[in-house]
Amino acid sequence: MIARLLVLLVLLVAAPVAAQPQPAPERADIFQTMRRATGFMVDRVADQGGFVWYYLPDLSRRWGEMEAEPGMNWVQAPGTATMGHLFLDAFNATGDEFYYRAAVRAADALIAGQHRSGGWNYFIHRRGPRAARRWYETIGRNGWRLEEFQHYSDNATFDDAGTAESTQLLLRLYLVRREPRFRAALDRAIGFILTSQYPNGGWPQRYPYDPRFPAYQRDITFNDDVAKENIRVLTMVWQTLRDPRVVDPIRRGMDAFRLTQMPAPQAGWGLQFDQALRPTGARSYEPAALVTHTSAANIEQLMDFYRLTGDRRFLTGIPAALDWLESVRLPAGQARGNRAYPTFIELGSNRPLYVHRRGSNVVNGAYYADHDPAFPIAHYSQVRAIDLNRLRRDYRALAAMAPDEASRESPLRAAQPVPLPRFFVGSVAAGSDFSSAARLDVAQILRDLNGEGWWPAPLTNTSHRYRGPGSAQPAAGDFRQTYVGDESDTSPFPDPNPVTGISTATYIANMARLIRALEEGR
Repeated sequence: MIARLLVLLVLLVAAPVAAQPQPAPERADIFQTMRRATGFMVDRVADQGGFVWYYLPDLSRRWGEMEAEPGMNWVQAPGTATMGHLFLDAFNATGDEFYYRAAVRAADALIAGQHRSGGWNYFIHRRGPRAARRWYETIGRNGWRLEEFQHYSDNATFDDAGTAESTQLLLRLYLVRREPRFRAALDRAIGFILTSQYPNGGWPQRYPYDPRFPAYQRDITFNDDVAKENIRVLTMVWQTLRDPRVVDPIRRGMDAFRLTQMPAPQAGWGLQFDQALRPTGARSYEPAALVTHTSAANIEQLMDFYRLTGDRRFLTGIPAALDWLESVRLPAGQARGNRAYPTFIELGSNRPLYVHRRGSNVVNGAYYADHDPAFPIAHYSQVRAIDLNRLRRDYRALAAMAPDEASRESPLRAAQPVPLPRFFVGSVAAGSDFSSAARLDVAQILRDLNGEGWWPAPLTNTSHRYRGPGSAQPAAGDFRQTYVGDESDTSPFPDPNPVTGISTATYIANMARLIRALEEGR
């Protein structure tokens, strides 16, 4: 408050003098800053062309979704694939071959770690399967809330769009110069998406299924936009390459949204479905239930499918889904700010389910669900913000449009190949497990690049170092709503005193803003 008053006082004292507009940053300054920042990331930070999410300044510790080791490249955004897209965006904006070579190195890192099935896992360990297994058996196994990392699966995943984003990068790079080596890796990735699709159109979370590990990996998955991203990738392949293999899978993928919608009066969707099209649970804090934010996302998808196809069947289930969401809205006194929709809704009863946990680590702890809203877990939001009024407005406007009008811009209906957008990375917002200190002011971005060539960012998350398995006896303390358990828990958690470090999210967001400035100044 004192700082704000001082600023106001300075403004009042200076009022008689008209403020002079600041000159726009010179294009040469933007080019130079982009080159310096990228040179640091490519030459000093990259590990054989790949990246994780954030680093201590001396690179002594690094993190993706969990703490990483030297030799690890993270596939999940904002990791190696996102960096590759950003480099390609910079190449498209500047024509500088330097950025194209950086994009190629990121793609080569992904190709080196492409699973033999054609997809990707969450990360690539360049030191081989033995090193990857050791990481899973130590750091991964002790991340209490990150159950997907508690075991090593020799397969690939669609989770968190890592496979989708990597495939898109290979497609974009291939389209620049039609280099055969990118087409070969791209064809393997497309083959993975096609081979793993079920006859009913759905996709599993992971493929091929490993029976030693949780069964939900093989269930039809909507969580984290698995189906949406796969349809998007195949649509991009069709619009640019006119590959006939993808036409039927695109349509079946869309139809899976209709097939899995539950009947009224619970006309929503779950995170996963088995082959009998029944909602299933996944991680132990994701019970078998209907899920409000997934249902809202699927409503959006059905509207997009109408825009892509002009097929009104994709609109028929939306009114019932909107009505169901309305029926589970919490009373005003129970809502948490703008969050008024319980995440999980019990099948049959339509009552909210809330997830809790007991214990202090992965050895002695457990998650469970009941109807009590008190003390829900904090790391997986138990109430959601859904703009139901906007969804209703969008639906009404779209339903009033004739099929040809709604799908006029659809790449699926275009007579000729449709070019991809020149730029893929708009910005990267700070998420729960990575840091972004991005600024929108171009002049400030230019000033903030430090002498070494990187943008300092607060590393808002940290983690305990691996120190061995946790105790079977719960530690003292209340861990019901914390992001992390006792000191044996390797899960990331908010750092109350964040250190300053190197963040790919900050680099990406700042670079995206500088690219936009170049485009605005054309």
